[in-house]
Amino acid sequence: MPATDPSTRLGLIVPSSNTTAEPEFRAALPDSVTVHGARMSLESVTVDALDAMSDDVRRAAELLGHADVDAVAYACTTGSLLHGPGFDAELEEEIEEVADAPAVATARSVVRALESLDVDRVAVRTPYTADLDEKERDFLEESGFEVASIDGRGIEANVEIGALTPEDAAEQVREGVDAEDVDAVFVSCTNYRSLAAVEELESDLGVPVVTSNGATLWDVARVTDLEVDRPGALFTSQ
Repeated sequence: MPATDPSTRLGLIVPSSNTTAEPEFRAALPDSVTVHGARMSLESVTVDALDAMSDDVRRAAELLGHADVDAVAYACTTGSLLHGPGFDAELEEEIEEVADAPAVATARSVVRALESLDVDRVAVRTPYTADLDEKERDFLEESGFEVASIDGRGIEANVEIGALTPEDAAEQVREGVDAEDVDAVFVSCTNYRSLAAVEELESDLGVPVVTSNGATLWDVARVTDLEVDRPGALFTSQ
């Protein structure tokens, strides 16, 4: 089905407690695109809970396949980097096979986005606990990026992450990022409402700001030839 068809359907796989990805995707996509969600069980953002959540991926992809979606976005950052580089690609392959549609996974989307912006050195801001921050640092460094700094809010409950605002994200970025020392800033977590802060932060800092949902949107638009009307360096580089 062509991406310009009025019935273009985008499948979105999210943790069950995610309240941010669907609204951010819906706000960025044209009216001709419908968004169809499938959820995986997750309440606390911990290593063990994320690992258990991965058992739901195949079922979620199968259900989206029933809706004959044109593409699937797996929208969970730590859930797609938990086992290091390569796991994200495996997720994409599994979802594509089961849903019979192109698929992107957030962690891999972030790598593609940073590579498209020619980023070598990045500052990372997250809502996560320290153990997940370290897994994220390891993933990014093993993917070829230098992590100048990583700072998390120490939150486990995903509903608490979803209650954070774009202003919270902007404040966290401004508090510790030295824009002269990095090529970009990455705000991690698809449940962290940060996409609306990108334009202002880029204006203030003078470097690209990539968010988890922003990278995933950009990537799924790439594989489906969708036009996404969002400000920011990543989308203007399309």
